[in-house]
Amino acid sequence: MSELNTVAIPSYEDVKSAYLKIRNNVHRTPVLSSKKVNERAGGELYFKCENFQKVGAFKFRGATHAIGTLSEKEAKNGVATHSSGNHAQAVALAAKLRGIPAHIVMPENAPKVKVNAVRDYGANITFSKSTQEGREATLQKVVKKTGATFIHPYDNPNIIMGQGSAAIELLEEKADLDLIIAPIGGGGLMSGTAIAASGLSPETKIIGTEPEVANDAYLSFKTGELHPVQSTNTVADGLRTSLSPLTFSCIQKHVDAIYTVTEQEIVEAMRFIWERMKIIIEPSCAVPAAAIFNGKIDVEGKKAGIIITGGNIDLDKLPWQS
Repeated sequence: MSELNTVAIPSYEDVKSAYLKIRNNVHRTPVLSSKKVNERAGGELYFKCENFQKVGAFKFRGATHAIGTLSEKEAKNGVATHSSGNHAQAVALAAKLRGIPAHIVMPENAPKVKVNAVRDYGANITFSKSTQEGREATLQKVVKKTGATFIHPYDNPNIIMGQGSAAIELLEEKADLDLIIAPIGGGGLMSGTAIAASGLSPETKIIGTEPEVANDAYLSFKTGELHPVQSTNTVADGLRTSLSPLTFSCIQKHVDAIYTVTEQEIVEAMRFIWERMKIIIEPSCAVPAAAIFNGKIDVEGKKAGIIITGGNIDLDKLPWQS
């Protein structure tokens, strides 16, 4: 289920405008680095830490912008979405702050910590099968019943514009980056990041990363045709969704390359960041670092910015304990 079939790709000016609208409502998150991480990487890595964002993830940026742009008529019956966790939390909080209901469809395999957080923000949760089809079918029923406005997790230009604000902040702080690297799930963050970077720093290379077992973006980018995700069996729960035509178009236009990593590489990189940088990051955030640590992205002698997407994880089910 998509809000949009054909829509123009947002411009850098659109992303900048979104940033100016939401900057007083979101945290300006820190950019951190680590000598030990840089030694292993062979270059200078700068982590834009959206794990310190409200709701613990970059998703609050897009949700705040998208819900803020709704008219009173559109917002009257609240908003609805489907999400495994971070977008769900973001929509729930952004709706609460606007004073409207939020109806959230979550897959049955969503992390418990994220389900609990969505409930804490006062949203109404409906569970679905863990497939994309299951999420969308359940969402259709919820929207029909409530009359809520659907806020798509990524196939929405207002979401993309909001997500790109993180890259604007990163480049304001570190203007001379050779690379910016982000993970790809549905492609909203990657699209916003790429649009922002292309406008602010055209010489900076834009790199996407994703799990090898959920490599729809890699295949789509390589073949030029949109491929649906074939497996959601990845520890990186935030990257289990497929690109949309809109995000695929953004990626085709602005992204220079996409690389994939194994599940073992994701878990090892995640643990290394926890141990060396003393910050909590989700498996999805570790995908760019895993690509660097395993020689898939060459950062030797370069400066690379990495978007740390979130820090919401079930501490009773850490991936290196399973």
